Amino acid sequence: MQSLAVIAANDKAALNTLVAVARKGSSEAEYSVALLYDSRYNLGGNTLKNDDAKAAFWYRKAAEQGYAPAQSNLGVDYLYSLGEPRDYRRALIWFRKAAAQGNDGGQYNLGMTYDSGYGVPVDHEKAARWYLKAAEQGHVLAQYYLGSDYEDGQGVSQDYQQAREWYRRAADSGYAPAEYRLGLIYENGYGVAQDYAHAALWYRRAAEVTYVDAEAALGDFYYDGKGVVKDYSQAAYWYQKAAEQGNEYAQFDLGTMYEAGQGVAQDYQQAFAWYHKAADQGYAEAQFNLGSLYENGKGVPQDYSQAAHWYQNAAHQGHKSAQNNLGYLYAHGRGVKQNYGEAANWYLKSAEQSDAHAQNNLGLQYEKGQGVPQDYQESIFWFEKSAEQGNEYAQYNLGWAYAYGEGVKQDYQQAAVWYRKAAEQGDADAQHALGILYANGQGMPQDFRQAVVWYQKAAEQGLASAENTLAIAYGRGQGVKQDYKLAMVWFQKAADQGNPDAQRNLGLSYGYAYGVPKDDAQAIKWLLLAKKAGNTQAAENLSDIEHHATAFQIDQGQKLAGQWLAEYKSESIK
Repeated sequence: MQSLAVIAANDKAALNTLVAVARKGSSEAEYSVALLYDSRYNLGGNTLKNDDAKAAFWYRKAAEQGYAPAQSNLGVDYLYSLGEPRDYRRALIWFRKAAAQGNDGGQYNLGMTYDSGYGVPVDHEKAARWYLKAAEQGHVLAQYYLGSDYEDGQGVSQDYQQAREWYRRAADSGYAPAEYRLGLIYENGYGVAQDYAHAALWYRRAAEVTYVDAEAALGDFYYDGKGVVKDYSQAAYWYQKAAEQGNEYAQFDLGTMYEAGQGVAQDYQQAFAWYHKAADQGYAEAQFNLGSLYENGKGVPQDYSQAAHWYQNAAHQGHKSAQNNLGYLYAHGRGVKQNYGEAANWYLKSAEQSDAHAQNNLGLQYEKGQGVPQDYQESIFWFEKSAEQGNEYAQYNLGWAYAYGEGVKQDYQQAAVWYRKAAEQGDADAQHALGILYANGQGMPQDFRQAVVWYQKAAEQGLASAENTLAIAYGRGQGVKQDYKLAMVWFQKAADQGNPDAQRNLGLSYGYAYGVPKDDAQAIKWLLLAKKAGNTQAAENLSDIEHHATAFQIDQGQKLAGQWLAEYKSESIK
């Protein structure tokens, strides 16, 4: 009868004829007129406006004559308050009348009523039985929900093969949700051999009719190269489609692609925009990434208070990285009032979820007694947990604890073990510390050459203390050929970073012509800077140099020190 409605929708004469026949009591015509008015079908075309009350009027006329399709639709009107007041009891009556006549719509609706408990106790077994009756007649939604019942073991014994069969029947009718569920079955190997290519085929079928979950899944497949050739541009294409429909996972994934410049030109502002959309929907991963953009000033002006806001949202959802980062902001008073207790609280929440960074940070809190009672053994406990996960900072901290006997018995061999683990991951502090152990023969045979190898690695990363130590090695010819000029190069690098030991050594080099021509003004400059930075030996050295320097040289040295200090502070502010 829907075909009659379609004809009448665009032909005024046909409509008039149909209404006239309906008024004479033809149940089929009554049903067709109801379809024209029904907002669910929107068949009115150019002849009628949607009017659910009038649709319900004509459905009732046909239903009271025993016309099963009208009985089913009238039940739906009562169920969803479409043209009739919501009345679960009446809906159930009309569904049963239609189902008793073998109407697949009535059978499906009766199943859905039992599934949801509309006016009856929830009964998944009865629901599945009615779905089966409708599904066997080709009712697509019944086929889909029966497949879902078999997949989940709801109302029937779990049976993935049956689930796949009913999904396939619905999918063969072009029902996108069923196509998507078939994709999931093949992707995860539920009742079939895992087959990414087959999964991609079903995801594509659903995605091509704009089924949002399938668009997002197909994006994942292109991103990971599962069942298709890896293609970041295709991944971004499908993520974009899903994201524009409001899928928060796709919005997040698209944001990550813009942030990394994968498949699209790198664009932090676009990354920010998509993260924000997903974050506004409560997606914790997006909230964390949005916080990170605010913290680092990527795509937006740096704003620690906004970073703290978004980290907090994600942290309250249990996002361990957000909990750690929020703790860090509290520890350093960025975007929030400094509060070591709050920092320790968030570090603990994250650490208990095995976040290695948080475990290390919590260890540092216990080591320093910040927000928690100072407890070296507790700090070792958390350093070990983090270090065992491969966190290089914790490995260095654990090495330091063994080297100095803090919270553990002093053990240079253990110190060397942990320093080496961190050093091999590129941690500059650990590389420098390992070099010192080699130079001192602590925990290993003394080996100046190996010491220099590790000093060099750390110095090349710009670690000022390592640059100074490497310069000393060149000056003394320990582990390398003595070379005052190279010593001066490394002293200069470290001194320029404000390292007071290097500043003192550079001052002595100028004062006593080690590797450079004697220059008392430069000597005074660097020794004065070292003294101001807290190097106690520099004060005595400065007195010696000034004793034989001219008044002009002293004045020049002081001016040079003032200029350097002003520039250094300016750079630090930047």
